[in-house]
Amino acid sequence: MDIETIVKKLNLKVRSASDRLKNNVTGGYTGDLLSDVMANSHEGDIWITRQVHQNIVAIATLKEHAGIILVNSCEPATDTLEKAVKENVPIMVSNLPAFELTGKIYNLLAEKK
Repeated sequence: MDIETIVKKLNLKVRSASDRLKNNVTGGYTGDLLSDVMANSHEGDIWITRQVHQNIVAIATLKEHAGIILVNSCEPATDTLEKAVKENVPIMVSNLPAFELTGKIYNLLAEKK
């Protein structure tokens, strides 16, 4: 499933790298502890987090995540957005809490299997 499908089905707001919405999402990871995300997430994951600082872009790039979704209507910090544009990392914003968003994305991915 691509990011664009998730964006449309869950009414996400795209904040960066709108040209990368065809990135394939193969799984997901929900977490705010950066060391945990680095240790346990996988390439192709969509990362769901509350963190808004620029280190999320560095980790998403390092782990080759499909993109990042910020929960609870959190907006990326200005320097985060600048780095995401430079690194071409899709960042989206959801008004949903992490628990609910994670469940919805899990169900969307499960439907495709």
